[in-house]
Amino acid sequence: MRELKFLNQFFWKYRWRLLLGIVFICVSNYFRVLQPQVIREALDLVIEQVNSYRMYDGFDLGVEYFGVLSYTLMLFGGLVLLLALLMGFFLYLTRQTIIVMSRLIEYDLREVIFDHYQELSLDFYKRNNTGDLMSRITEDVNKVRMYLGPAVMYCANLLSTIALVVVSMLAVSPTLTLYTLIPLPFLAISIYYVSNIIHTRSTFIQQQLSKLTSVAQEVFSGIRVVKSYVRERQQVNYFAQESEQYKEMSMNLAKVDAWFFPLMVFMVGASTIITVYVGGLQVVAGNISAGNIAEFVIYVNMLTWPVTAIGWIASIVQQAAASQKRINEFLETKTSISDPAPDDKHQLRGDITFEKVSFVYPDTGIRAIDKVDFQLKSGEKLAIIGRTGSGKTTVADLLLRMYDVTEGRILVDGKDIREQGLANLRRQIGYVPQDVFLFSDNIHNNIAFGASHDPSREEVEQFARYAAVYDDIAGLTLGFDTMVGERGVTLSGGQKQRVSIARALIKHPEIVILDDCLSAVDTNTEQQILGYFNEALADKTAIIITHRIYGHLKFDKIIVLEDGGIAEMGTHEELIKNGGYYSEIVERQMTEEEEA
Repeated sequence: MRELKFLNQFFWKYRWRLLLGIVFICVSNYFRVLQPQVIREALDLVIEQVNSYRMYDGFDLGVEYFGVLSYTLMLFGGLVLLLALLMGFFLYLTRQTIIVMSRLIEYDLREVIFDHYQELSLDFYKRNNTGDLMSRITEDVNKVRMYLGPAVMYCANLLSTIALVVVSMLAVSPTLTLYTLIPLPFLAISIYYVSNIIHTRSTFIQQQLSKLTSVAQEVFSGIRVVKSYVRERQQVNYFAQESEQYKEMSMNLAKVDAWFFPLMVFMVGASTIITVYVGGLQVVAGNISAGNIAEFVIYVNMLTWPVTAIGWIASIVQQAAASQKRINEFLETKTSISDPAPDDKHQLRGDITFEKVSFVYPDTGIRAIDKVDFQLKSGEKLAIIGRTGSGKTTVADLLLRMYDVTEGRILVDGKDIREQGLANLRRQIGYVPQDVFLFSDNIHNNIAFGASHDPSREEVEQFARYAAVYDDIAGLTLGFDTMVGERGVTLSGGQKQRVSIARALIKHPEIVILDDCLSAVDTNTEQQILGYFNEALADKTAIIITHRIYGHLKFDKIIVLEDGGIAEMGTHEELIKNGGYYSEIVERQMTEEEEA
């Protein structure tokens, strides 16, 4: 139960529903316990009056006597039916309170997990796969909900039923009650033993289910690669292998339940036999009536489900504990990127300074940036050029505070970004990543996603023109209402890049970071986009990370990165004179353009 303590806050939040539900259970079971007592009175009445009826048999008085007896038994039957209806009504109210409470907590728990997921930094997502994240917010939460609702309800039902039944039994015959309850200690020992087995196996089953989810998610996301390399059969075999392991684990757990429940039913049946035998001796001795035996048999049957449910409840609790432990592992994970000023809303000017910035990736130990030092004033344009793996994208990640620097500091408007409001900083930076991601939604919503307000269709279309993608979208059957598919799979690489550019620009950002976002567009389209950049970004600070030189866009400063450090820095003319890597790129690009 240690792992489940986290859920106590939700029980407190919905305490009135919970308490009301427990009251309804107790009232329902009270009416249920009254039914055997009414049946006992009816049976004793029949036994007592049957001899009297035989005395008047054949006489007119006998017919009248039989009518009175029949009417009395009908009243008893009607009373039993009334008690059953009352019991059922309060049982309905129980489900409307406790089960509804569990659904509300399920909703809250998923919200808490999802919110926490979004707060965690980028390094967390690099350490954990998407399938495992999905499994914990779906399958594990489902297991926990079974504890929050059905387990709590049946546990309250178990305790109240046993309390009311045992009190009623003791009031009739303490001796018979003692004999009837003899099998229960053996049942408790069995439950303790099996619960430990269930807990252990449930943990491994949930881990294997996470692995299955991860495998499926990766295959479906990379289906193009799988098909292009003709690896469908290999992936099917691997998934079947993992599924077989999951099946074996689940079967082993099912075998435990298969032996456990019949054992409990057997013990409850033994209680019934003991009741009839010992109760018969008590009737002969004159200590109880024959109706009491019937009453006790009904009581034993009433205990059958609650006692049987002990094992089921224990199984649910153990599985919920295993799942909540997995959920707690992530909820207890702290983000490495803290937000010092969540309410910060001040306007950025766009001055950027890197002071001896170094960064080492925490998981791999790779030094991506080494003592990078430069200054960019508001409205200036910077190009960052370098070979693959030189640290270009890392500069963008650090400026967005996806990671915090290992050494040195980054200043925006003269203030360390670690002291600025995280949301405010990112809100005023328009970022187009190298790996373009589009949501499984229509094109309009994908572009509008970047805006801090609810943009009109006209505004979305205007920024699509700025990104030179309007004509492409207009040529689609549904235009801006076209669904782009998962990760934008229905669009070409160039179209996805331009939609992503429109999404970044509609923010009206003070700082724009473009990470090699024109690699998949043709020269004419590139000129259209850069023409807008010259106009719209005239007073904006812009950082363009690229492998090529854009002759249509004038840069105030150009940095050439090599092995994480600055190899060259200056204007276009200065770097051409140096005759270094930048000069080689320009010469090679000019040759390619002439040949084309």
